[in-house]
Amino acid sequence: MKHFLLSLFFLAIATTTLSAQKYFTRTGHIIFSSDTPIEKIEAKNDKATCVVDTEAGEMAFAVLIKAFSFEKALMQEHFNENYMESGKFPKATFKGSIGNMAMIDLGKDGTYPAQVKGEMTIHGVTQPVETEGVFVVKDGKISASANFVVLTQDYNIDIPAVVRDNIAKEIVVDVTVDLEPLKTK
Repeated sequence: MKHFLLSLFFLAIATTTLSAQKYFTRTGHIIFSSDTPIEKIEAKNDKATCVVDTEAGEMAFAVLIKAFSFEKALMQEHFNENYMESGKFPKATFKGSIGNMAMIDLGKDGTYPAQVKGEMTIHGVTQPVETEGVFVVKDGKISASANFVVLTQDYNIDIPAVVRDNIAKEIVVDVTVDLEPLKTK
């Protein structure tokens, strides 16, 4: 009985340690798309950084604007120089919380909805963001994903009249990350 209680105690500590971890990636995937009757524009970035602190129920993202790649080089140039002014505003960030983190068991295979709420900064403008994401745990691997809409006007992104009909006012953003435990030194 004594060994059973001792084993149970160590199991509880191990489970608490596992669930109170930080996870991260430097290779998060972000795809945004603008779809109008005139043109479909899509950009991809595979260098998003994300940290999830399960104990605090917090998460943060950072992405370099210049790391978005487009099908056409001219689109990428216009995106960086004219719309996003990436020299002046080199990155976009999100910092927020996972409202239902206590219901997400990253130590057990499953699909877990996540209520995410926080602040996103794009083009030097910070706006509140609220969306539902998903954590998927399979064979010890953890991934998370979400999609949401960004309105260009909310972030003071000026679209010239000449191409205004080519670019949607609502940009669809898809985020996917494969997370690994953050190793402390």
